[in-house]
Amino acid sequence: MNWFISAVSSSVGKKIMMALTGLFLCSFLVVHLIGNLQLLKLDLGLSFNTYAQFMSHNPVIQTISKGNFAIILAHALIALFLTRQNASARPIGYQVKKGSANSTWSSRNMGLLGTILLVFIAVHLYHFWWQVHYGGTIPMREYTDDHGNLVSFTDLYAAVMFAFSNPYIVAFYVFSMIAMGYHLYHGFASAFQSLGLNHVKYNGLIRAVGFLFYFVIPAAYASIPLIIFFR
Repeated sequence: MNWFISAVSSSVGKKIMMALTGLFLCSFLVVHLIGNLQLLKLDLGLSFNTYAQFMSHNPVIQTISKGNFAIILAHALIALFLTRQNASARPIGYQVKKGSANSTWSSRNMGLLGTILLVFIAVHLYHFWWQVHYGGTIPMREYTDDHGNLVSFTDLYAAVMFAFSNPYIVAFYVFSMIAMGYHLYHGFASAFQSLGLNHVKYNGLIRAVGFLFYFVIPAAYASIPLIIFFR
């Protein structure tokens, strides 16, 4: 066990853990997006509320969800440790900063981007997750299923529609998704580099999949509040 703690505590170990937690969160983004796209169906919220009911009551999903919160926290803490470690390694800063000559804007501002995303996660959880589990302010809604039976769900769909009728909330969500795109622009490729998987044979595939994560997925997330607002 000591060897594992030593390995994880090392600089290389932290970078590997940073990469693994980051890639896991990327997979979560895909699953969460599929569920959120149900908001765009014109079925009075039946598809989305069914999805939300399943996600909030299935014990397996709830266990994974709690693990996901732990991974987000671990990812943020490891990033903080690495930032402090890098700063302490060179206590006297460079006299001349060449900026974009040596690195991309996103790589130089990962801390800022990560902080924006943490604020977004906190706001997002308060608006929806907290209100569903502890707020007690979201009403129930009844639907008729395919067999003619009445089914009742917490109407999270109505809560989302109300939130995304506010232009300030929509702007905040879109801004946060832009930040996520920039965060993933550097982070996705960096994760494979930390894992030693950047190779001429795979770099083309990594760039293609990276484009999906840093552009397509954030754009899809941002489109949801925009479509709801303008619809």
